[in-house]
Amino acid sequence: MSALDSPADSPADSPAPLSLRRDPLPLRGRTALVTGASRRGGIGCAVARRLVAYGASVHLHHHVPHDADRPWGADPEGPEGVAAHVREARADPAATVTHGPGDLSGPGAPAELIGTAAEALGGRLDILVANHALSGFDGTLDTVDAAMLDAHWATDTRSVILLVQAYARLRAKLPARAPGGRVVMMTSGQDLGGGMPEEIAYGLAKGALASATRSLATSLADLAVTVNTVNPGPVDTGYLTGSAYEAVAARFPAGRWGMPDEPARLIAWLATDEAEWITGQVIDSEGGFRR
Repeated sequence: MSALDSPADSPADSPAPLSLRRDPLPLRGRTALVTGASRRGGIGCAVARRLVAYGASVHLHHHVPHDADRPWGADPEGPEGVAAHVREARADPAATVTHGPGDLSGPGAPAELIGTAAEALGGRLDILVANHALSGFDGTLDTVDAAMLDAHWATDTRSVILLVQAYARLRAKLPARAPGGRVVMMTSGQDLGGGMPEEIAYGLAKGALASATRSLATSLADLAVTVNTVNPGPVDTGYLTGSAYEAVAARFPAGRWGMPDEPARLIAWLATDEAEWITGQVIDSEGGFRR
């Protein structure tokens, strides 16, 4: 055996090139705002936990009255309990987790929230995850009315566009093409299968975000900000029980619902540098859900 063939020099024993190694804390030093993080069992909380586990500092937005008015109710431990749950996942001791309320249905509320989050995070905001939405107060084509349409538009669509606008204005103040700019919006698969005929207002509002994804990505490209939208499919956040819950589970090849951490893993990855070449996409993360 020659020196070149020695076991010490075999590929299995050679370290991978630095460019191919994964940073265990790929978001260290970066900051994020996650909206709609009011409950420990929700997608927003799961996303925040993933981001802090990757090293980021996070500001959590919550609107407790929304959940309190729904069948699932508000988190019994309140916003601070949610924040504590997120802090448990923190990987960088220097990272911070803050939180604050906000009803984003008002025209000025999104820009105000961006300003509040940036101030809480030291003046900089790298990642925006617009996870909030108005749930319920919807209907079929026969029952939907102007008030339902306006309410869903204001919260599910208009507020997200205004959040992105305020975020872009903040990023524009940073040095040219500052790295790490990320926007992730959420949609609901309203363009797949038979759509959402029981939730016309919600489906319309979420569909508008999917449609706007590429336009927003183009608008923010010169700021080195990527914009993507994630459809998480049916996720078990506690909003459905009984036979209806089992019927949905049976439509997944795995025989179970998606869990909040499953879309959270995708969203956290989109926030890293590994995903810097992905923008303007609507990405389905549904586990093969059959419609």
